[in-house]
Order: sequence, then structure tokens, then C-alpha cells
Amino acid sequence: PRHKCGNQKSCPQNYFAFKIISGAANVVGPSICFEDLVLMSSVKNNIGRGLNIALVNGTTGQLLKTDAFDL
Repeated sequence: PRHKCGNQKSCPQNYFAFKIISGAANVVGPSICFEDLVLMSSVKNNIGRGLNIALVNGTTGQLLKTDAFDL
């Protein structure tokens, strides 16, 4: 069976599924998946060099903001 965000197993009830991939230099960009929805990726063109962050409401799972910080 397929699990949310391509994870190996399902999350317990009342938990959110997520997957964070850091990327590999300039070859593969980072990505953030939350509840089977890609929040940040090179395809969405909303990632940057440095630290990429997606702020999500911990109760509702609603995406509040995404940003990148060049360190």
C-alpha cells in the first residue's frame, strides 16, 4: 500500500505524516512534504539556499508560511 509522503509506514491516528529531504548540493534540491502535500520543492520554485522552513499549525495542519534563510 502507498503511504502519505512516500513514507515506509502509516502514521498513527491523530498524527501528521511528513517527510523532509535535505537535498544534495546543487544537484537535487530540498523538499518538504506534509500530509501528502508538497509544501516546498524546486518544482514549486519556493526553496532557497540555506535553511528552508515551512510553518504549519500543529492542531489543524494548515500551512501558515514558508521561507528560506541564506546562512
